Amino acid sequence: MTKRVRTAVFPVAGLGTRFLPATKAMPKEMLTVVDRPLIQYAVDEAREAGIEHFVFVTGRNKGVIEDHFDRQFELETTLEQRGKTEALTELRKDLPSAGRTSFTRQQEPLGLGHAVWCARDIVGDAPFALLLPDMLFKGEPGVLSQMMEAYEQKGGNVVAVEEVPESEVSAYGVVARGEGPDKGFAITGMVEKPRREDAPSNLIISGRYILQPEIFGLLANQTRGAGGEIQITDAMQTLMTRQPFTGVKYEGQSFDCGAKIGFLTANVVYALDREDIRPGFLRELRKLDLGEEFSA
Repeated sequence: MTKRVRTAVFPVAGLGTRFLPATKAMPKEMLTVVDRPLIQYAVDEAREAGIEHFVFVTGRNKGVIEDHFDRQFELETTLEQRGKTEALTELRKDLPSAGRTSFTRQQEPLGLGHAVWCARDIVGDAPFALLLPDMLFKGEPGVLSQMMEAYEQKGGNVVAVEEVPESEVSAYGVVARGEGPDKGFAITGMVEKPRREDAPSNLIISGRYILQPEIFGLLANQTRGAGGEIQITDAMQTLMTRQPFTGVKYEGQSFDCGAKIGFLTANVVYALDREDIRPGFLRELRKLDLGEEFSA
């Protein structure tokens, strides 16, 4: 019988150097797309998929993330006194229930695989979801919900993938596609940042995973890979020789909010999707004299 996935891990220890100086004192995961932090979007996606326990792997200067998922009684009292019930309801809706969040520290920047390994004692001997908050997905249902459907049918490990132009595969982890439909095909191999001519496909790993707990034992003994870091892809390649991996080519739109272009694009798309913002935002955009630069 397939064990239910109840826990999600969120690696939030990164330094966010691509967004300096904004991230000098504020975690990159708290950068906002319109009016919600990136980490909130990832947690919302996990909650929609049925996740009950949220594990954050933090680092230095990340205490504000813990504060974000805690109650602020002074703020709530002020909102209540001023009759701002809509804002108060929204704040309370975003909070996980008491006892549903855990925080652990990655004390050295040793890579994504090491960050996941730091959550081992909290996750325990159970499958878990792994969500990279830098990646923002817009789709209904959410990407993790789509992955859960495949997991319930096939068990094992599940990885979300998307297509990119063949000219871009060298920037990503790429999977080899076996038999099966887009929403649940066998993954027969993985390679990290291959040369274009060596890539097994143009399907890249997209920052959403469902993994079995055996990954922790592999990460404990994983040698450092690219960049001198412990890479999750290396451990998954080993686990693939023992357990099945399923790929899900999700439906939706992705934004790499770890990069400035992706982050700015996400803000525009999400703003235009808001009924309370779209009319005014469009008016302001039309006022801009973008000329040939915009049409090029």
